[in-house]
Amino acid sequence: MKRIILSAIMLLGLAFTAQSQEIAKNALGLRLGDNNGFGGEVSYQRGLSKNNRLEFDLGWRNSSDVDAIKGVVLYQWVWNIDGGFNWYAGVGGGIAAWDHDYYNNNLKYNDSGTYVFAAGDIGIEYGFKEVPILISLDARPEIGSGYYDDDNFGFDVGLGIKFKF
Repeated sequence: MKRIILSAIMLLGLAFTAQSQEIAKNALGLRLGDNNGFGGEVSYQRGLSKNNRLEFDLGWRNSSDVDAIKGVVLYQWVWNIDGGFNWYAGVGGGIAAWDHDYYNNNLKYNDSGTYVFAAGDIGIEYGFKEVPILISLDARPEIGSGYYDDDNFGFDVGLGIKFKF
């Protein structure tokens, strides 16, 4: 039984390392999601090796009650599923600043601040071969020093589209 389990683990490891993958050296685009109230992000990915990359995201929000800006840096590991399909996971962090107007008993109050946070990232992507487009869907949990709504945990699901170059 031990031989069968060991053989299965070795075959799975060989399958993951034997598949070729192509991650773009550079990719620039948008990541659209809730982003804990920050809205969309401009996203840039920089390939470091054939299966590692850095992702830089700049998010913003401009509404009647909350104005905010947020920067995120993630280190990601990328694994090929099949052809242009990859899945990835990463860790990183960021910093954000916000300005929040709110009302209590018809009086207007203003609250502002900055916070730092740690983030994780897991997702799936598809890179088209015919056109230099990359689409992705990911989840990003964040834990930090406090958001504008007094919650130290944020969870975001985002849809990304990037131009590979």
